[in-house]
Amino acid sequence: MKLRRGIDFIRIRTGSKFSLFSKMNSLILVLFIPIIVLFTYSNGVTSNVIEKELQASNIKQLSFLSSQIETRINQTMDFVVTFSRDPNVRKFNGLNIWDDRYDRMQTRYAIQEKMVLQSGVMNIWPVKFTVYSQLNKDAISNGTDRVEYDEQYLKRNVTGKWSYGDGKIDESGKSQAFHWFYTDTFGQQDVIKGSNLVVQATFEHENIQNMLDTYKAGGQGDPLFYHKGDAPILNRSASPLTNALIQYLDGNDLEDTRQEVVELDNKNYLLNAVKSPLLGWYLVDIVPLDQIMGPISFSRNLFYLTMVLLFVVGISASVLMYRNVQRPIRKLVRGLQSVQRGDFSVRMDSNVNSEFSFLFYRFNDMSTQIQSLIENVLNEKLLAREATLKQLQAQINPHFLYNCIGYMINMAQMKDDEAVVSMGYNLSAYYRYMTRLERPTASLDEEVKLIVNYLDIQKLRNGRIHYHIDIPEEMLKQQVPRLMLQPIVENAVIHGVGKTYTSGEIRITGEMSEGFCRLYVDDDGPGMADEQLETLNRKMLEALQEDMGYGFWNTNQRIIHHFGERSHLSFTKSMLGGFRTEMVWEHAPVDERQHHSIQEGD
Repeated sequence: MKLRRGIDFIRIRTGSKFSLFSKMNSLILVLFIPIIVLFTYSNGVTSNVIEKELQASNIKQLSFLSSQIETRINQTMDFVVTFSRDPNVRKFNGLNIWDDRYDRMQTRYAIQEKMVLQSGVMNIWPVKFTVYSQLNKDAISNGTDRVEYDEQYLKRNVTGKWSYGDGKIDESGKSQAFHWFYTDTFGQQDVIKGSNLVVQATFEHENIQNMLDTYKAGGQGDPLFYHKGDAPILNRSASPLTNALIQYLDGNDLEDTRQEVVELDNKNYLLNAVKSPLLGWYLVDIVPLDQIMGPISFSRNLFYLTMVLLFVVGISASVLMYRNVQRPIRKLVRGLQSVQRGDFSVRMDSNVNSEFSFLFYRFNDMSTQIQSLIENVLNEKLLAREATLKQLQAQINPHFLYNCIGYMINMAQMKDDEAVVSMGYNLSAYYRYMTRLERPTASLDEEVKLIVNYLDIQKLRNGRIHYHIDIPEEMLKQQVPRLMLQPIVENAVIHGVGKTYTSGEIRITGEMSEGFCRLYVDDDGPGMADEQLETLNRKMLEALQEDMGYGFWNTNQRIIHHFGERSHLSFTKSMLGGFRTEMVWEHAPVDERQHHSIQEGD
């Protein structure tokens, strides 16, 4: 009563201060958390919008550059097709049996002039044109190098598609060029028949490089023209990061359009890739995300720093109140908690502010008065509980030793040495465990081993008995009162299996769920009526009576004493048709379960 009055007094005197201190800290949290959450959400939305717009803008720009290249190539191809139908070109591939040398020279001059004129019109996309006459084994070009007719060269390169390189080895070390060979063969552009006219269009890699330089001058990217297996075409101011990008591209398969964020040299870059349908190459561009998103990240971090500083200021104000008001109260609370844990020797120093002196004095006085009383009561309660447990355990004692010895004598007279040895082994293991009283508890696994010895003994005496044990591995590790399971199994053997000549099955199963361990003992004996089961369950909740066996009641009391009031022993009808005993005790939930299974046949 004095301790309760002291605690009530502390609550009355300091309740407002506790409430004020808690409200100040709660107010700080309530003020900062919504602001930070809303800002984080807003900043995330802004960053996502900017990233999406950046991605859309870059892919559009790269697609526009790709369309420009495709337009240049289409213009070149259209000219080649139209040029192949020019009368002078047709005449160049004709027999010309009536033309003199001057006419042939005029024809060559007209063809070269048209090719030069076309190349001059497309000065931003210079193209070299070459006309091959298979019939006359001759060639004309607008290039500076002399072109010789080569039949094998044409057969090797006439594929109907653009190719990078024409199969010749360039000893000068220059980069390859793009080539396209057009024939006047109807329906098949990859076949020459010996009399075809072949027009070759060639443009150097500088054409692509010029467009890459123009694209880079108007943005923040670093574009290149890439094809797996060939040397990439870089812009003239390509960064050293290009090598790492090419290694990444070589290790990945690209789709017609690809956009993703990649990490190169520990920095994030936005990778955009667009495939050229005519050339089969990819326009690839990388944009440094960290550089673009840097100002947003800086403003975000600056806001977080400001919030931290404001939070520190708020906590500092709270700490000032704590040191001047809350610390003496916390000291008193710690003293009360020590008393609650059973440490009654704790004393409070009174060298504090005057308003707390009386509280500390009263606490020391109450602690001194109740220390001896509480310790004596607690010790007596512990001794009484220990004595109760030992008394309950001592009441459980098997009564079948004489029958087992008699069985061994009979088997010895019948010269059945194996049965004698088996009975002796099981009986020895059984009583070795029964006589070990140094520990009041044992693991459920040890209890199960005792039951196996007991059931094997009963099986030797009664061949009809067979059993099955299925208990989770984790449950077998639980500590339970010794001889908790033996009286239940003994009852199933004597009053279940032993009452009829047709039954003989005993099944022991266990499970762990919802924080409880459940152990079931079933038999296929005659069982009990519903009224009898109800009466037996009710007696488990009452004091021990003379007209009831003490085995069930003692086991139930031991379970309650050991595991608490939420544990119990109950009885129902078994699915085997006989009697079921259910033992339940509280335990922490187990996530992973493995089953330990023992099966005995007839």
